[in-house]
Amino acid sequence: MSADGSGLEVGGGLAPTSEDIPSGRDVDFMHGSADALLTLPGRYGGPFLLLGGGIGQYKLSSGGPREHQGNGEIGAGALLWLSDIVGVRLEGRDLLWLPKDEPTSPAAQQWMLGGGITFAIGATPRDTDGDGVPDRKDRCPDTPKGATVDAAGCPHDADGDKVLDGLDQCPGTPRGATVDEHGCPHDADGDQVFDGLDQCPDTPKGATVDEHGCPHDADGDGVLDGLDQCPDTPKGAVVDGRGCPKDSDHDGVPDGIDKCPDTSPGLKVDKDGCPIEVTEKETELLDTGMIRLQYVNFDTGKATLRPEALPALDIVGQVLSKWPDLRIEIGGHTDSRGSAAFNQKLSEARMNAVLDYLLEKFPTLRREQYVTKGYGESKPIASNRNAEGMAQNRRVEFVVLNKEILKREIERRKLLKSSE
Repeated sequence: MSADGSGLEVGGGLAPTSEDIPSGRDVDFMHGSADALLTLPGRYGGPFLLLGGGIGQYKLSSGGPREHQGNGEIGAGALLWLSDIVGVRLEGRDLLWLPKDEPTSPAAQQWMLGGGITFAIGATPRDTDGDGVPDRKDRCPDTPKGATVDAAGCPHDADGDKVLDGLDQCPGTPRGATVDEHGCPHDADGDQVFDGLDQCPDTPKGATVDEHGCPHDADGDGVLDGLDQCPDTPKGAVVDGRGCPKDSDHDGVPDGIDKCPDTSPGLKVDKDGCPIEVTEKETELLDTGMIRLQYVNFDTGKATLRPEALPALDIVGQVLSKWPDLRIEIGGHTDSRGSAAFNQKLSEARMNAVLDYLLEKFPTLRREQYVTKGYGESKPIASNRNAEGMAQNRRVEFVVLNKEILKREIERRKLLKSSE
């Protein structure tokens, strides 16, 4: 019999019987047959079906002529093993007499019930699960096909992933990793650290990770190493989606670090991103309580700012943006050319134009911080008899009205310097 329960058997028998008629005579019935057998094997045997055919012979027990017949037969039964060698077999067969002239029309049926002892001489010991360990020694009789087992018939799982050795297609899986039905580990985020061991299981594709599966961000810019196209971004800089620092005013100092983020194009800046002129003007503000600008040019006789005046005003705007609590008077002064009344009115209009420009360019400045005043030619600081003196008199002055704020800042800076 093969491992799948199929087989072929031959057999025969002699059965004394009698004719099933009144005063029936004693007869001997002999038969031989060959049958295909299908068994549903189990640890202790199991049921079977058989189908086949053979020949039979009737003969009166007292002697006389013999009658031969062809037989078709079908049967069922059960074989129960008491040990690897001895078993008990019970079966029933239906023998059909198939005449030569009409083999498809049985002439008679013979029901036969039988039982007996079966001996498996020369057979190998039973091994129901096919693991090479006989059932009588097998402590794990239901081992899956293909799994490797020890001498007691119990399977191994060397890597502890619950997929048995012999079936495990990835036998060296690290302890704790989750695996598929083939015993191969998962790595959902593709970072080479297996699921179950990965402490950061949702790492973006391409990011570099440590042994725990957690990504690095060496420069602390929020864009992970491996994805960061600018991996050495200075701390505190604002970056784009690639991890590269932004520089809105294009002064070479990244946003987030740039303390003067609206620097006008072309100005030289210090390490904080502030134009060197801004630092100088802030020093002037602290030292004198005011910022004085020369050469703030307007169209002749008008309050329209000329383009060359704007960079100087931008520097002042950046300084004032750092001092939101100051109150400032913006005063305008002219030379003595023209009438005093005209110069007075013109200086007032020009200072309003200066304030309007600063408020538009620097939205953090508040109008209520500022007052404008035109002085005309009333407060010269040089002689109006020569061109050099008149140039000095044409000026814009940003004067602090609440100087106590400046004093507090000066004291604070002194303390910081002394503690260094």
